[in-house]
Amino acid sequence: MGIPRFAKIIVAFIVGALLTQLLHACSPSSQAAEKTRLTIATVNNGDMVVMQGLSHQFEQANPDIALNWVVLEENVLRQRTTTDVASQGGQFDVLTIGSYETPIWARRDWLRPLNLPTSYDVNDLLKPVREGLSNDGKLYAVPFYAESSMLYYRKDLFEKAGITVPEQPTYPQIKAWASKIHNPQNGIYGMCLRGKPGWGENIAFLSTLVNTYGGQWFDMQWNPTINTPAWKAAIGYYVDLMQNYGPPGASSNGFNENLALFSTGKCGMWVDATVAAGLLSNPKESTVYDKVGFARAPIEQYPNGSNWLWAWALAIPKTSKSPEAAERFIAWATSKEYIQLVANENGWVAVPPGTRMSTYENPNYQTAAPFAPIVLRAIQSADVTRPAAQPTPYKGVQYVDIPEFQAIGSSVGQTIAAALTSNTSVDRALQQSQQSTERFMKHTGYIE
Repeated sequence: MGIPRFAKIIVAFIVGALLTQLLHACSPSSQAAEKTRLTIATVNNGDMVVMQGLSHQFEQANPDIALNWVVLEENVLRQRTTTDVASQGGQFDVLTIGSYETPIWARRDWLRPLNLPTSYDVNDLLKPVREGLSNDGKLYAVPFYAESSMLYYRKDLFEKAGITVPEQPTYPQIKAWASKIHNPQNGIYGMCLRGKPGWGENIAFLSTLVNTYGGQWFDMQWNPTINTPAWKAAIGYYVDLMQNYGPPGASSNGFNENLALFSTGKCGMWVDATVAAGLLSNPKESTVYDKVGFARAPIEQYPNGSNWLWAWALAIPKTSKSPEAAERFIAWATSKEYIQLVANENGWVAVPPGTRMSTYENPNYQTAAPFAPIVLRAIQSADVTRPAAQPTPYKGVQYVDIPEFQAIGSSVGQTIAAALTSNTSVDRALQQSQQSTERFMKHTGYIE
């Protein structure tokens, strides 16, 4: 007896569906779908953009892993990653975080401790940087690049003005030099500094300025010390300097904006992160690559805390769905081999700085990076345990190592930006900052 026509149609449909599934399973797109997908949150700084560009080489060497990039502006990155880990959202497998967040988040059990292979050579990481990314002796993040701060200046402008820069400049000297090289008619501004509000933006620089003027954020009883003579002297100096010798719209400028200004010849001086040295010295990135001078970050009365210590690092949140693959990626992106890869692709001047002793011992890097000794000395001399002239209850040079500092620093940053734009006076800005910080510290139980 033959199979009825309707039954034949059903059998044909089933066979066709099975064949389609089989063919799909063998297709390249299906194989791609079976890959482990890592979502990486990172900042839009130059070195991170280079990492993203070279990451196809990691994917080629690890065909079972596909990378999904979320590249964000610094303040937005901090908000997104903090919200995600605090809420256990699980959006990201790899986080770009800093020296501030790493130990705090580790104590809150938000990060996975790292178990890197012997070949990674953890001990090659610069000790101050490695210790800053650890908690209870365990490493919770590895540095993609690390930095202190330093002075950049235009050698051609200084020579024309007859200025000789000592090994250790002072802030009074900075103001005098700015007055001599300021030439806005020709698009050159005497000094560029961060003005964009944010605890990791304008406050990063201003904390070091306050430190070297003899100030601090809190006394040993956690009372805020913002409305004090040291703060008034430091912030008054900053506002006066920028209003007289800074570029227009300085209150909107963070690291990236000032980097763009200096690299296109519009800044006579700039005090900021040492990571910019390689970018400013790179002919592919800078029109003044052969005119940049380097010196230690300026000081005023006290050397303590005049140069910061920071690392942009890669960490794995506890909520990562693929922690083994994530650790494989961060080991690659912060390895000696990755540094060599960047050198091969972009030259030694472009390699991520501040992370490994082997980089600073490499003759190729020493030749390509005349600023290397200053950077290394700045990183090694930064002391997070003694950031100010007086004892402090906190660690951190350009930040305070408590979770609440993100909110406090950003609030104070907004108020000081208002003083920079003349929307309020320096005295009023510091009074408001003192009052708001006192309220916050009382609310969170630090003081009564």
